[in-house]
Amino acid sequence: MIVLVGFMGAGKTTVGHLLAERLGLPFVDSDLVIEQQAGRPVRQIFAEDGEPAFRALEHQVIAGLLDGPDLVLALGGGAAEHPGTRDLLATAQVVYLQVGYEQAMARVGGDPGRPVLARPDLAATYRRRLPLYAAVATLTVPTDHRPPEAVGHDILTRLTIRLSLFDLTDRGARTREG
Repeated sequence: MIVLVGFMGAGKTTVGHLLAERLGLPFVDSDLVIEQQAGRPVRQIFAEDGEPAFRALEHQVIAGLLDGPDLVLALGGGAAEHPGTRDLLATAQVVYLQVGYEQAMARVGGDPGRPVLARPDLAATYRRRLPLYAAVATLTVPTDHRPPEAVGHDILTRLTIRLSLFDLTDRGARTREG
């Protein structure tokens, strides 16, 4: 399982689809699962129930997805703000797609489906989330001014190297044990 985190506009959905295709895994966007389960769009949940209620629902959905079969999972930009979700991510392969604020705004500005864009403290929200993304990540990949294909290739290359090193370490441990 690969989990993608990062601020809106980082490319989680686009890169996630590319990774899933290359790996032969399903791609899931946690926001879409939330909308399916709630029977209404994320922006409506925010408007009617508030952000805390949305984050609680988001946490439940993510917990269920992480407990399921292997897939490429894109999380909403604010998912890492929930302490319980951060705890769940500690056992996952988490890729932080790092995007600059200006680049993110250029990619998503004016999208009515993103309720966070209406926040007057959007730049502060961005800054507050950066250390949270970094804290849950096992791999950080910059996305500014890079095509999604290059980002996906970078992730696959770096994960393959990490998995190869893990496999060598794991084999060495088994060999020493007996």
